[in-house]
Amino acid sequence: MPVITIQPSGKTISAAEGSRLLDAVIASGEHIDHKCDGKAECGSCHIFIQEGRKSVSKTQRAEYEKLDTLIGVGSKSRLACQVRLGNEDISIELLGFSSGF
Repeated sequence: MPVITIQPSGKTISAAEGSRLLDAVIASGEHIDHKCDGKAECGSCHIFIQEGRKSVSKTQRAEYEKLDTLIGVGSKSRLACQVRLGNEDISIELLGFSSGF
């Protein structure tokens, strides 16, 4: 079961392999915007995966297309609604602003 470290709070949580990152963050009680019910349409759950990027699901076309429309996107950017957890620990950074539309 991977451990997720959530920054900037430093909270650590465990989640089942294969589960959606967005669901794990919400279950932890951390605030994360999510407006489109996980369809990669709004971009409001834009996060940075600081460590463990290779252990999560690969970015798919819909996610790439939405990320291309957002400001502040970098190589560590993902949409939490599209990330499925692997079997390794990860560290993520929740952004202090909503980058979606």
